[in-house]
Amino acid sequence: MGKILIFGHKNPDTDSITSSIVLANLEKALGKDVEACRLGNVNKETQYVLDYLGIEAPRLIESVEDGAEVMLVDHANPKESIENLEEVTILKIVDHHKVALNTGYPLYYRAEPVGCTETILYKLYQENNVEIDKTIATLMLSAIISDTLLFKSPTCTEEDVKIAKELAKIAQIDCDTYGLEMLKAGTDLNGFSIEEILNLDAKEIDLKQVKSVIAQVNTASIEDVMTMKAELENGMQKVIDEKGLDLFMLLITDIVNSNSQVIALGNRADLVEKSYSVTLENHTALLKSVVSRKKQVVPVLTENA
Repeated sequence: MGKILIFGHKNPDTDSITSSIVLANLEKALGKDVEACRLGNVNKETQYVLDYLGIEAPRLIESVEDGAEVMLVDHANPKESIENLEEVTILKIVDHHKVALNTGYPLYYRAEPVGCTETILYKLYQENNVEIDKTIATLMLSAIISDTLLFKSPTCTEEDVKIAKELAKIAQIDCDTYGLEMLKAGTDLNGFSIEEILNLDAKEIDLKQVKSVIAQVNTASIEDVMTMKAELENGMQKVIDEKGLDLFMLLITDIVNSNSQVIALGNRADLVEKSYSVTLENHTALLKSVVSRKKQVVPVLTENA
């Protein structure tokens, strides 16, 4: 049997990439033969973190051999994972999303309602008496800042904040200064095609009978992103046609003012109007104080679908 592969979800974000590295480091300390991998390209925010530390991104993998042993971080939804997930053996899952996976065998499953997978991994390091060095602390802290939008997201918990403060001490980092620079790095869309922008952080989600894709792009200026509205809509419509979607919802999230401009297309775009009591004008509306897809979008749309 080869190395145990550890990876996060497709279209990986900072939590997904760093958690694979951090869990691999823990498992190696516990005597396991593991390798951190990734299922997609590294975004600019995550690259900022890796460059800050001077480390390489995990190896990109396209597939995993049937029968391989794997560990999953930051996801448990087969739609967000490798295509043949049912044909491999999942040894461990560490996640902070809803349970969306069934297996015919027991496994280690650690999921907690916190803002970031790294918050849980911090506890696993403590429980196993494994030292958190400066590099690991920086990776953990970066992911918590990313997933909680510098502690402004409604997904952020007291545990996330408490653990982030402990990690900041180890990493010798000022959260506000470092965090804002990191988040701003992730908002740079220069060099991306429209297709790449729409896939930076997109998830396929079934809202009862409504087949949807909900994508999110962080920005420091909604106005700048909206200059591409026509091109974005053309790209969204292409995905709708290819995947047979009922709804493609793009959240353009202002990390400074904590609002999101939404562009919604599809035969069920009315679901956005119904869910948020807004009127889509030219397919768009401002959703005030909405920044979290997990807590403020998916549950709301599902309830009203």
